[in-house]
Amino acid sequence: MHFTINGQSHDIDVDVRTSLLDLCREHLRLTGSKKGCDHGQCGACTMLVDGRRINSCLTLAVMHQDDEITTIEGLGQPGNLHPLQDAFVRHDGFQCGYCTPGQICSAVGMLDEVKKGWPSHVTEDLGAAELTVEEISERMSGNLCRCAAYPNIVDAIREVAGQGDRNPNEDVGREVAA
Repeated sequence: MHFTINGQSHDIDVDVRTSLLDLCREHLRLTGSKKGCDHGQCGACTMLVDGRRINSCLTLAVMHQDDEITTIEGLGQPGNLHPLQDAFVRHDGFQCGYCTPGQICSAVGMLDEVKKGWPSHVTEDLGAAELTVEEISERMSGNLCRCAAYPNIVDAIREVAGQGDRNPNEDVGREVAA
């Protein structure tokens, strides 16, 4: 099978039952994306496929032979970080770091969804979603952080989105998943 992952071509012979996550971790040694729950409930395995975020533990690799797959390793490198990676570091948007690759990949996909005008369940103005704490929390709700770094994750996302620092009075949903 042929795959394009992080801009590189790979010809790999794997079982057709291999998940995209297992292809990357076990066969290509791209271990940034994590296997958290293996049921699509935690988001630690989030990757980008043709720019859209997916839970890579729930999809078979064979389904993505003609797609452009991006893992956390493909977003940036030390010394040349993706803006979200840089913001996560500056805002301490991680604690143990286990969920961080999935959080960052999900945030990249989420910001693209906002740019395309896709509403979420809590979007008030369907013409232009403002990335409030509540909006980001809703859009990132598929990514869990057991260390509860949600406020810092939200702050990092808002900064990269150009929303600036959060209003201290805007604490709606801060204790809920980001």
